[in-house]
Amino acid sequence: MRILVVGAGAVGGYFGARLVQAGRDVDFLVRPARAALLREHGLRLRGLDGSVEAVPVTAVTADALTPGYDLVVLAVKSYGFDSAVADVAPAVGPGTAVLPFLNGMRHMDALVDRFGADRVYGGVAMVQTSLGEEGEIVEVSPMSELIYGPVSDSPVVPLSAVHAALDTGTFTATAAKDAVQELWDKWVFLATLGACTCLMRSPVGRINSARGGRDFSRAVFEEAAAVAAASGHPIRSEVRERSDRVVGSADSAATTSLYRDMTGGNPVEADHVIGDLVVRGRSLGVPTPLFALADLHLRVYEAGRP
Repeated sequence: MRILVVGAGAVGGYFGARLVQAGRDVDFLVRPARAALLREHGLRLRGLDGSVEAVPVTAVTADALTPGYDLVVLAVKSYGFDSAVADVAPAVGPGTAVLPFLNGMRHMDALVDRFGADRVYGGVAMVQTSLGEEGEIVEVSPMSELIYGPVSDSPVVPLSAVHAALDTGTFTATAAKDAVQELWDKWVFLATLGACTCLMRSPVGRINSARGGRDFSRAVFEEAAAVAAASGHPIRSEVRERSDRVVGSADSAATTSLYRDMTGGNPVEADHVIGDLVVRGRSLGVPTPLFALADLHLRVYEAGRP
């Protein structure tokens, strides 16, 4: 199976490199400057022990794309999603599956509209990595899992073929019975954590340790869960239990990439993670005042960035 990974950042770079190490046929679609670095130095992974390994990879640019890929893996930040889809479109043929690893649901709607449901998979990435100062992928924890499944009952590439390609033993690969539910479950958890930490500009433990903090974090979660339920995807009990353990903890130092990007002065994925939840709630008649406040907070932040 020919695989095209769009993006060689913290998520796409990490999982793409692991696929290459397992002998899979993988190309990376990147910008010209990144392509030059990858061709010269390989894709570098910094492990938990601090050691660095350089994985030789094949880098391609949008102008050189040709059809013939069986699986296109989209692993970009949401603010780069539209341009990434435009770049990759020439590589998506009638027998190509498109598997995105982004947060929220807006990207799923866009991909189904663009390529058709039979060519679209839903995907959830569970990994803690970051991009180092020299472009290396830095592993922060041993957690690394991909969860995926088709959104159509008759995908052009069967789940068994996608699973065979991704199940390499270099990370946990899970074929999902209901990928859309997996996306909603992660979205509610991540959006809750993101809204809480960005509004209060603190890790969840500090929020919950303050008077009224636990009531606040619980109310944020219930807003997101209400939108999911009204959308036909009520949150599973285990997700509620996990939220109670993490989002409701008074000891946790947990944050999100949304919070880290905001406090670092970087662009944020506000529209896909926070704003779209508000939009969907409004269309379904579900009030989301705390998420609306978080959305405004992040829009003001973006407006003030240089």
